Amino acid sequence: MGWFYLFLAIILEVIGTLAMKQSKGFSVLLPSCTSFAAYGSCLALVTLAVNRIDLSIVYAVWAGLGTAIISLIGVFYYKEPATLLKIISICLIIGGVIGLNLEA
Repeated sequence: MGWFYLFLAIILEVIGTLAMKQSKGFSVLLPSCTSFAAYGSCLALVTLAVNRIDLSIVYAVWAGLGTAIISLIGVFYYKEPATLLKIISICLIIGGVIGLNLEA
């Protein structure tokens, strides 16, 4: 159940971040409310996940995969530049998450 909470938290983190982008600095009401609700729910689910999975694993997976997913959405949806450094960095984030999980 801990992994379910964690992956749901990652999805909510991504939703919250995308809503934050749409909120235009929290000046648009609906995306602003969505962002706050998604992040609040996300943190609640991370707390539940920490009760069942090691803290280091939860935080690495949550932060790492959330960052990688948002970076990829930025490249593919928002047409941000896909530089070699960005691609290598995303791969390193994913590799670090995998490495921490292999040690556990």
